Amino acid sequence: MTSWQKILKNSITSPGKLAEQLGGNSREMELVAAKYPLRINSYYLDLIKKSGEPLYRQAVPDLRELDDKEGMVDPLDEENLSPVPNLVHKYPDRALFLVCSECAMYCRFCTRKRKVGKKQMIINDKTIAAGLEYLQATPEIKEVLLSGGDPLMLADQKIDRLLEAIRKITSIEVIRIGTRIPCTLPMRITPGLTAILKKHHPLYINTHFNHPAEITAEAAAACTRLADAGIPLGCQTVLLRGVNDDPQIMKSLLRKLLAIRVKPYYLFQADLTRGTGHFRTRIETGLAIMQQLIGHVSGMAVPTFALDAPGGGGKIPLTPDYITHLGESLVFTTYKGLPCSYPNQILV
Repeated sequence: MTSWQKILKNSITSPGKLAEQLGGNSREMELVAAKYPLRINSYYLDLIKKSGEPLYRQAVPDLRELDDKEGMVDPLDEENLSPVPNLVHKYPDRALFLVCSECAMYCRFCTRKRKVGKKQMIINDKTIAAGLEYLQATPEIKEVLLSGGDPLMLADQKIDRLLEAIRKITSIEVIRIGTRIPCTLPMRITPGLTAILKKHHPLYINTHFNHPAEITAEAAAACTRLADAGIPLGCQTVLLRGVNDDPQIMKSLLRKLLAIRVKPYYLFQADLTRGTGHFRTRIETGLAIMQQLIGHVSGMAVPTFALDAPGGGGKIPLTPDYITHLGESLVFTTYKGLPCSYPNQILV
């Protein structure tokens, strides 16, 4: 079996080589990659060749990334919510800790396009130490989400040391890891890595699949290994135009996720990140998809459709409107579109 390190080393980072493999205008891709980095590892490249447009759009530079007039550089206002570099403290009891600047593949819709994979995203021992000091000094933080970049791009020993350091902070109760590795480089989930993660429970992993074609035998094996280690797995999917903005595609994705023991967690409306405008859908698209999910697939397969509010306002759930009247009775429609009512009174 080819090691994950070798697969990563064989990544395409040159628009010219990418055009040789997949076609396309190499000059246009060069213009985009000069601003937003390119990396497609050989595993995901093979998936693109098999599955075509939905995966191609997620990975291949598009000239429209340079012509997004509505997008914001830092849509979630993370930089202004960072008391120390690479640590975002937006919610009272949780913190986002950016611990790696690289990913196994640079997704074209990334909310941190401004810095992931670039020299200006500086993460080193000094920034990690500053983040740990802030967590130690802020006991109201009970949960830490490790992100980046992708935390699982770090070497096993670094991951182990980082988790040990966080576990020494007695006020931290839960650690979460946000990673797309089970989707984009599943062979990284080795027995050695899994054994390290298992040592630091309670530990949760939120991964990120956007299309059913990404759920391969390799991805299933990676998720099985993590689940067998007692790590609860969730999925944060982004609604992307031309990728998964279709009820049948979404149903297939969500059912396949459950089959590999990954709980659909969020379906995100795409952030207002500059360079991603061609991926964004109207809100009504997501609401219509949710109406095709609720009642039509297992409740365990239904994610929360949410928007991460611009300016650091936090996640806002978006729900189809079933209520037609609320008074002495709740009048509503069922998932089948049929009228129904429920008495809204307190009996003495």
